[in-house]
Amino acid sequence: MVQRMFGPATIRQNHVQRLPPDRLVVQRTLFAGPSPDAPDDLYCVVDRGTMCRERDRVTLDGHARATTNTYFGRFPASFWQRWTAVHAVDLGAQVSGSGLLRLVASDVEGRPRTVAARRVHGADAEPVTLTSAIDRFVDGGALWLEMETSDGGLTVEQVRWTTPGGGPPRATAVVICTFNRADDCIATLGTLASDPEVTAALDRVYVVDQGADTVDSRAAFLDVQDTFGSMLSYIRQPNLGGAGGFTRGMYEALGDDPVGGQNLLLMDDDIRLEPDTVLRLTALAGCTVAPTIVGGQMLQALHPNRLHVGAELADLAVLRAGQPVEGALADVDVTELQQDVRVDAAYNGWWACLIPSEVVHEVGYPLPLFFQWDDIEYGLRARASGFPTVTLAGAGVWHADFAWKNWDDWSRYFSFRNALITSALHSDFDRRSITDHLARQLASYLVTMRYGLAATMLQAVEDFLRGPDVLCDGGADTAAAVRRLRSGYPETVNHPAHAVPGLDHGDAPLMPAGGRPSMPRAVLAKRVVWQLLRKRRGTAAISNADAYWWHVSLFETAVVTDSSQEGVRVRTFDREVMVGLARRGTAVLWRLAREGGRARDEYRRRLPEFTSRDAWARLYERH
Repeated sequence: MVQRMFGPATIRQNHVQRLPPDRLVVQRTLFAGPSPDAPDDLYCVVDRGTMCRERDRVTLDGHARATTNTYFGRFPASFWQRWTAVHAVDLGAQVSGSGLLRLVASDVEGRPRTVAARRVHGADAEPVTLTSAIDRFVDGGALWLEMETSDGGLTVEQVRWTTPGGGPPRATAVVICTFNRADDCIATLGTLASDPEVTAALDRVYVVDQGADTVDSRAAFLDVQDTFGSMLSYIRQPNLGGAGGFTRGMYEALGDDPVGGQNLLLMDDDIRLEPDTVLRLTALAGCTVAPTIVGGQMLQALHPNRLHVGAELADLAVLRAGQPVEGALADVDVTELQQDVRVDAAYNGWWACLIPSEVVHEVGYPLPLFFQWDDIEYGLRARASGFPTVTLAGAGVWHADFAWKNWDDWSRYFSFRNALITSALHSDFDRRSITDHLARQLASYLVTMRYGLAATMLQAVEDFLRGPDVLCDGGADTAAAVRRLRSGYPETVNHPAHAVPGLDHGDAPLMPAGGRPSMPRAVLAKRVVWQLLRKRRGTAAISNADAYWWHVSLFETAVVTDSSQEGVRVRTFDREVMVGLARRGTAVLWRLAREGGRARDEYRRRLPEFTSRDAWARLYERH
């Protein structure tokens, strides 16, 4: 049985145990989330008996047992042994009552072992310290706290993981980029401001507002300003996308001297923040043996107990991002499964990612890609210059589920174009593999009547072939042009499921898909012939789960549920449009195969120009 005491998300400040000046807090064990919608089982679970939890304390009744062998409750010892020279960690707590505390470790196989234990009797706010060497975790493993009572109750609070201090802490600037998400941004700022133990470790907070619905229009912004005071810098600028917004914060934080030994912690505006993630990222980054990018993991906002992926890489041969590193957990319930194997990331998304200023000094600023792949390109560029990325286990924020996003929208242009740019910069740019992949994508879009998406992709390829000058406007004009392009294709519009234009209620029966074809190439050719000869069936409603190309392509009109689950798209076969896009696609992909090498060389040659401080200064002055 578990009870939760509801109240403010702030950490308890009364009776705070004083740490020696030579100790650095690198993580806290908390027992409840920062808000009631954060699953408490990500922090602490009771195995037996009754537990009453607050954010910074837990009380066990008699004959109870609880563990922090949970997503946020574990200390990622393997990452600390691999990336720092720290040899031991102390777990300190204040304890009242009677019971047993154990410090437990896992190995790469997840098998537990006790490394330290302490029994207390009738304690009254007694400090307890359990110590573990960080010496047997190279390939994997973590540490956590277990608590057990017999007859009496036990209260454990202010659990802090500390290591020897490595000198004065680095200054950390938080950078939040926002665009017409004023309420989300205020919520993120408010959660950060609610935790004084975390904000005390920050030097500046930059909010770069690029929208028309501004953050400072909200009454709650005054409260945020009062909390942060002179730490907060609120900047308004026209929309230059995520790249332009995040880079503006970096630009302001670093001034004319990017080598000053500070951290730049980039965070999305619409995340649900666990403030301790800020502490965990800054602590590890401050202890690494060399400057290292340290990123947080993404938990899914709609399914907050699920981890998106443990660590990511990109397959540049097929322009595919977000691929799980071998051995990494992906789309799993982390109340049921924890990752003990240490995995190394190729890059980290900028939902929460800390970049040392030394990286910017060495590799430059982000590319003005506007949206999509800017974080990937930067991580790969940094890695090529000797700055690895660590995606830190247990350092998570909640972010919109990717599987529930609307993937057929204007942003796909930037996904295709910027993927090509990234592949040109950071791979051998195998044009045969890339054109084969794009040809398959084009065929899929055409037979499933996503003509607007096909046109979006082809425009992206053509603009890539224009060379680096396509980046000169920072992306704002390009985004507007892509929206105009897509407005000419009716299937790009979402409609309410109860009000589909041109169809009466019941005109589109729900049609489930059959099995996956065993000879997909033959089936694809057959579907194309059927479409051209108009042998297709009538109208059908198709769920998002059944929206396979081989199923959608059977119908003259398909009312397909959007992946966002917010509405439906009406896809109608148009022979003239299909043939026109197929011809254009053939020519564009032929050009990519022939001219892609020239474009690749030009992007590589001009990379320093577009990632310089002067280049961004010109963009900001222009807008």
